[in-house]
Amino acid sequence: MLRNLLLATLLIPPLAYADGGKPILNVSYDVTREFFKEYNPKFVNYWQQKSGQTITINQSHGGSSKQARAVADGLEADVITMNQPGDIDILYQRGKLLPKDWQKRLPHASSPFTSTTVFLVRKGNPKKIKDWDDLAKPGVSVVIPNPKTSGNGKYSYLAAWGYAEKKYGGGDKARDFVTKLFRNVPVLDTGGRGATTTFVQRGIGDALLTFENEVQLIKNELGGSDFEVVYPSVSVLVEAPVAVVDKYADKHGTRATAQAYLEYLYSDEGQELAAKHYYRPRNEKVFAKYAAERFPDIALFSVDEVFGGWDKAQKIHFDNGGTFDQIYTK
Repeated sequence: MLRNLLLATLLIPPLAYADGGKPILNVSYDVTREFFKEYNPKFVNYWQQKSGQTITINQSHGGSSKQARAVADGLEADVITMNQPGDIDILYQRGKLLPKDWQKRLPHASSPFTSTTVFLVRKGNPKKIKDWDDLAKPGVSVVIPNPKTSGNGKYSYLAAWGYAEKKYGGGDKARDFVTKLFRNVPVLDTGGRGATTTFVQRGIGDALLTFENEVQLIKNELGGSDFEVVYPSVSVLVEAPVAVVDKYADKHGTRATAQAYLEYLYSDEGQELAAKHYYRPRNEKVFAKYAAERFPDIALFSVDEVFGGWDKAQKIHFDNGGTFDQIYTK
């Protein structure tokens, strides 16, 4: 059940490997556990047939920004799979662990699928939460991961800010709106899965802001009877970039396996599996196959479009002393 999934830190136990196959470590963000739990055995089978090697794939999960800092500080990931490019850029900025232009190495800026930020509310939606404005009303409690440690939290913050800019205008008006919303946030967990635990198991909050795939996991695991998904009128485009960590992959002798592991995410099987787990696949045919059932059509804006890119958003909003630190005073 969901309780066990929430507590899990490793998706699969180490597998025996032979024929020269070496293990690889995938350092990822909080809410990809279930996807990689199913993806990894599929890749292991594919790679065995292709190369004759039986390999081990180990997983590490946590708040995305926290995970990225761990790799920058010495956690020897062969691949890193994040939910924002800034959390891979720091691997170049801090230690030249990969090239500056890493996004050019795979299609779609090295993001094999996307998602968006939506709301999960309790059965019957007692607070009548329909859109972003409702989250900023007095008496509404909102659970959001910490934007300082979680890409999930960053996207929630930026989604709210982008909505406010489009509806009320930028500058002080957007700042005032996001300030009101975060006054309704009682606790900041370090990652998306921790926020899920707070909302689902601890019973805190009227709404959980998290990725589309995470809310569907909660609904499916709990039979859909205790919660409802609310799609706002507009939200942020969540891109999920991936990269080989060159320094460590070369050190471990796993470059070919690591590269193939990421390329396989773009295969038909990888894209089908992404859709199964409610990630929005890049493959247009696969997306069209599942769109009506799984992916409601809502207005999405990119971080580049509204904030001028992740570097600028990070410096203005999330660096120490930035806008988030200024408005979140709890």
